[in-house]
Amino acid sequence: MIFNMAHRGASGHEPENTIGAFERAIELGCDGIETDVQLSKDGIPILIHDETVDRTTTNSGFVKDFTCSELRDMGIPSLEQLMILAKLNHIVLNLELKNGIVLYKELEEKVIDIIKKYRMEQSVILSSFNHQSMVKCKQIEASIMTGLLYIENLVQPEKYCKYVGADALHPHYRTVNKEMVEAAHERCMKVNVYTVNEEEDIQNMVEVGADMIISNYPDRVKKYL
Repeated sequence: MIFNMAHRGASGHEPENTIGAFERAIELGCDGIETDVQLSKDGIPILIHDETVDRTTTNSGFVKDFTCSELRDMGIPSLEQLMILAKLNHIVLNLELKNGIVLYKELEEKVIDIIKKYRMEQSVILSSFNHQSMVKCKQIEASIMTGLLYIENLVQPEKYCKYVGADALHPHYRTVNKEMVEAAHERCMKVNVYTVNEEEDIQNMVEVGADMIISNYPDRVKKYL
């Protein structure tokens, strides 16, 4: 089974990482939602891609300098809001922890606490470009799956993934071929590709055997599954 994962919700149709985008993704038949997690000034996990609010709101400044209430007034939802939506609709979540440019203290602990609160341990995969963060997540709760995000080609990524102790590779789709997928599968690792929006590329990722296709257009992905 290939998972159809809506990138920041159905962000090709609605503003990214909003409740509207998440609800639209569910309407379009996604299997799950990918989103980005950061911390508000008061330490609440919230959902936004950029480290600043400038691009996606009419405000300006770093996410870390606004309270959760202030961010929600800008249309930025909390992780708990999405957890409730996911639980009600029986979908999975891919939570990317955004702790590279800004290093959020206890981001991993706070996110995992919420996952446990909603008993979603088996319905969430955590991912990050910060691979040390994924090691930390496994130390906190080994039962939650982790994935290693990367954008350039790696030498023997399946061996690196095993060394780090992660469950999946999350490569940019242009770095993926059938041999790489087979090498990962031989070691019982998943290959979850991002961000695949053009139908020709979606079809190619299906053919090479990707386990998850992360796309702004879950409706396009669904046609090939």
